[in-house]
Amino acid sequence: MTKWNSLSASLMKRLKLHYQMSNSIPALAQARSFTTSEGHRPAIIHKRSLDILHDPWFNKGTAFTMTERDRLDLRGLLPPNVMSSEQQIERFMVDLKRLEVQARDGPSDPNALAKWRILNRLHDRNETMYYKVLIAHIEEYAPIVYTPTVGLVCQNYSGLFRRPRGMYFSAEDRGEMMSMVYNWPADQVDMIVVTDGSRILGLGDLGVHGIGIAIGKLDLYVAAAGINPQRVLPVMIDVGTNNEKLLKDPLYLGLQQNRLDGDEYLAIIDEFMEAVFTRWPHVIVQFEDFQSKWAFKLLQRYRNTYRMFNDDVQGTAGVAIAGLLGAVRAQGRPMIDFPKQKIVVAGAGSAGIGVLNAARKTMARMLGNNESAFEAARSQFWVVDAQGLITEERENIDQDASPFARKVKEINRQGLREGASLVEVVQQVKPDVLLGLSAVGGLFTKEVLEALKGSTATRPAIFAMSNPTTNAECTPEQAFSILGENVIFASGSPFKDVDFGNGHIGHCNQGNNMYLFPGIGLGTLLSGAPIVSDGMLQAAAECLAAYMTEDEVHEGIIYPSISSIRDITKEIAAAVIMEAIEEDLVEGYRGVDSRELRKFSKEQILEFVKNNMWSPEYPTLVYNQD
Repeated sequence: MTKWNSLSASLMKRLKLHYQMSNSIPALAQARSFTTSEGHRPAIIHKRSLDILHDPWFNKGTAFTMTERDRLDLRGLLPPNVMSSEQQIERFMVDLKRLEVQARDGPSDPNALAKWRILNRLHDRNETMYYKVLIAHIEEYAPIVYTPTVGLVCQNYSGLFRRPRGMYFSAEDRGEMMSMVYNWPADQVDMIVVTDGSRILGLGDLGVHGIGIAIGKLDLYVAAAGINPQRVLPVMIDVGTNNEKLLKDPLYLGLQQNRLDGDEYLAIIDEFMEAVFTRWPHVIVQFEDFQSKWAFKLLQRYRNTYRMFNDDVQGTAGVAIAGLLGAVRAQGRPMIDFPKQKIVVAGAGSAGIGVLNAARKTMARMLGNNESAFEAARSQFWVVDAQGLITEERENIDQDASPFARKVKEINRQGLREGASLVEVVQQVKPDVLLGLSAVGGLFTKEVLEALKGSTATRPAIFAMSNPTTNAECTPEQAFSILGENVIFASGSPFKDVDFGNGHIGHCNQGNNMYLFPGIGLGTLLSGAPIVSDGMLQAAAECLAAYMTEDEVHEGIIYPSISSIRDITKEIAAAVIMEAIEEDLVEGYRGVDSRELRKFSKEQILEFVKNNMWSPEYPTLVYNQD
């Protein structure tokens, strides 16, 4: 009983509610039949003939039936053979495999970027088909539309730009944003991903080219969460760039001026937020790849006023927490032993500090959620940045990192000092977990990994979480070759599993943010919650951590297969809704009001989520002349 007594009251309440719901008699026989606009309703359109074929939202290509061809003046504009969507996908996949090499712009253009080009052309022609392909082959194409290939796309965006996708708000648009938002054709927008291009993945300031990350992220919201693609909006806020190469590039598409800063910068973001929430009061805005300097400030500025969250700070933290809890399970221990883990963190940027704050809160909740619990949790972390171990002796310490600065007496006892190297820290601390969020490729050198051999853990864990692949702190081959088969390995970008040649496999777990952000967004949308609370984020992380079976975690698998992403998202969205209900934040969605939603069982919430996830099916098109 002592372990259970250490849990906080809120966590106990959640576990009790989860137990009651999972053991209740399903009430689906009496459940209402949900009507959803994501179902197969006819689409009313105001165009015919070639105008339809040139509209990617409504174009079906060769899948138009003969009846539709007559009704919409398409007969004779398409080959006579009507094809099913399955046949269309088969044709596209054959062409894609054949064209991958041919689509390369010379030997320096990798196959991944060639695949992106081909998929993007399909996206421009036929959105439904594009998302059918993406969902059906999500494991293969998620790394193409998202990390790591999206980094290449952003670096080459001036040459890849063909047609506008999303909106651009610049420093020159000050005073005009409230009217500008009405230039977007959709009367309803559910999800916006916005970036200022200042810190794209680990690639630095890419300016206006950063719109590629917002586009890729929203593709996954559609594919994984079933957000209707007609109700998503990628946004770039162009306040200039400090990238000298872009400032001198005559082909650069953005403002060729240095970045605005201070109050001028804040005024532009404030104006943007007011404008989008004025037109779309229920939209959810995800901030993406803002430099650390602004990521926390903007999150704290808006999180209690608007439906928004920052994926780099909160999404990365949630995925890392799920992985850390999974690593505890893989060691054969219960998740409530998490506060006993010794964790060395390499990196004190927005992602690193976000993970530290979330991990500390999780530990503190398990220890009683009081002041002494937070202090005890703090003592489990050693943070190393570019200047070495962060202690209270550090001059001009970043205020976000200061809560994790080690006390002088503590480090003296451990034989450490201010600025101690990563190797020294690992040698002296003997951590259970080595967590990398540094954006420094190869930071976990042979010496660092050798030092981890002294870990007191039965199965030490390495999290090389920096993106893209070139920025990973180490590869799985390096980790397994030095530490052996027993190590738990996770990374931010995809790597292949390692075959030991003896019938055993070293599993490379990709701690991809796409496990969480689609479910967080979908759950927030369907709950109607006016904010994204810490509790909702915590519920998402705990749901992901519990998704794996005991057999899987004992094999070293702490994250599920991307192929299950829609089911994972459904479960996480349901967990977010349940937490919103518990926190009395739920306000309902469309035809389901808050009172009804509060009465739902877990099974009914899952059905509610499932029925509100858009699927890429061709609708019946009905022409209506204005």
